[in-house]
Amino acid sequence: MKPKLKLPFGAEIGCDGQWYQILNWAQRSKELPALFLDRDGVLVEEVNYLRSAEMTRLHNGAVKTVNLANKLGIPVIIVTNQSGIGRGIFDWSDFAEVQEEIMDKLAINNCFVNAVFACPHHETGNPPYNIANHSWRKPNSGMLMAAAKLLPINLSKSWIIGDKFDDLAAGQNAGIRGGMLVLTGHGQNEKKAGPKFEKEKNFTILIGNSIADAPSLLPIFSEI
Repeated sequence: MKPKLKLPFGAEIGCDGQWYQILNWAQRSKELPALFLDRDGVLVEEVNYLRSAEMTRLHNGAVKTVNLANKLGIPVIIVTNQSGIGRGIFDWSDFAEVQEEIMDKLAINNCFVNAVFACPHHETGNPPYNIANHSWRKPNSGMLMAAAKLLPINLSKSWIIGDKFDDLAAGQNAGIRGGMLVLTGHGQNEKKAGPKFEKEKNFTILIGNSIADAPSLLPIFSEI
């Protein structure tokens, strides 16, 4: 039996069962655009229900992208659906182990993320995680909106990187500037299927091979 969960530095589990963790406060007091990242398939390799440190591998280009954002003072925020918790495939202690491994791998390369938000809810989840269409579950915008309340973020100039159009739709619903679909993880299949939401002229969609393309494709890196 696993011991009672001891939350890592900066982490809290909200009254509705969501994970939020502030690791590094934004380096400037003024509001800056944020770089929101989906986790599995974007920052780390997709393995279907990532649940251990041994399974955790950063994508090529992840360090380069996060490091550049850090140097520019751009808050880097993970926003991840984790229905595996809701479905009982793994638990928060497994999630915490994976997160610690990710943070350690980034720290070894002198970079970091500012915050992590995770939603365990899914309509087929086990109670209390069986809330259908929870406000935090992408494509809903709850995780991004919560981040904007806790950190000095200018949502209208922010971007999101995801391997699913649901990630980008969450950004659109939060009123951010645009999103980049990467072809790692589920991205190839998503690109073939096309967006599941109506494009708007004030939301830009870009396609990148992987997170490594972010510095050259996303204006956020050249406009600070």
